[in-house]
Parts: sequence; structure tokens; C-alpha cells
Amino acid sequence: MSEREKMLAGEWYWANDPELLAMRARARELFMRYNQTLNSEQPLREEILAVLLGSVGKNPDIQPPFYCDYGAYIQLGENVFINYNCTILDYALIKIGNNALIGPNVSLYAASHPLLASHRIRKGSDIAKPITIGDNVWLAGNVVVCPGVSIGDNTTIGAGSIVTRDIPSHVFAAGNPCRVIREVTEEEGS
Repeated sequence: MSEREKMLAGEWYWANDPELLAMRARARELFMRYNQTLNSEQPLREEILAVLLGSVGKNPDIQPPFYCDYGAYIQLGENVFINYNCTILDYALIKIGNNALIGPNVSLYAASHPLLASHRIRKGSDIAKPITIGDNVWLAGNVVVCPGVSIGDNTTIGAGSIVTRDIPSHVFAAGNPCRVIREVTEEEGS
């Protein structure tokens, strides 16, 4: 099994494998080109995203600068807005649902490492777990989403939160670690 296959299977893998290094180098070239585009170059932006990302729904709006490790393991729904300085470590599949709003300085981390230094420096020292962000989710500024987390539909995550475990649909959640504060109903409005 290749290191890429181990990574995608959620097994320990070696991130400095030549195939993975080449894939990350390709992604960096593409996102650097993307980050140099102007707002008026939306067709070019969409063209670059179509090559960089695993899948892209209609009307993507990603404000530069944008950073990712592979790009190929990011799936965007329709009408996704990602604000400035988003960092996505897509060592596993990261799905972002329709109408998602991603605030400035948000980080989605699918990669993790062992706690013991002796384990971090040996071959196979990385592991990745997928992240799923549902439809109509708003991640406010400076949110961090950790490996293996799912966030349900119609949920808002408050600014500065660190999401370490799953968050259900139709709630407002915030904090470090992020926890459900209350349910949100359609009648509330805002």
C-alpha cells in the first residue's frame, strides 16, 4: 500500500513520501497562481479551482490568500464563500456543503501527529481523518476545525472556536473546546 493510500485510509503514513511531496508542490503552484488573481478575473479563478480542488460546485467565492496541502481532497458545494487567509490541510477528504460561509483566518486540519516526540520522528508518523461541514454552515472568523470532525447542517460556529468533536445540526456552538450553546430555530432570524 502506498503512503498516499495509507493517508486516505486513515492509517499512519509518512508525509515526506516523494509522491505526496510532488502532490503538495503542485497544489502550492496552483494556489499561488490563484492568490495572484484579481476580483475581476473570476473565470480564471474558477478555472484554477477546477484543477486544484477535488470538486467545485457552482458560484465558488474564495478570497485570496487561500492555502491548502493537496487541494484534490477538498470538495466544495454550491455557493460556498471562503474569506481571506483560509488554510485547509486536506490530508483526508474535506467536504464543505452548499451555501457554507467560512470566515477569515479559518483553519481546517485533517492531519494529526502522535503526542510522543519519539513517535513523531519515526516513519509513519502522521495520520489523517476526514472533516465534513454541512449545508448552510457558518464558521465565523478564526475557527479551527480538528481532524475527524463533522458539523451538521444549518449550524453556526462562533468566532475563535476550536472544534474538537462533532457538532449537530441547527445549533449555535462556540468556545475552546467548542460546545453547543443553544439550538437555533427558523423563527429566530438572527
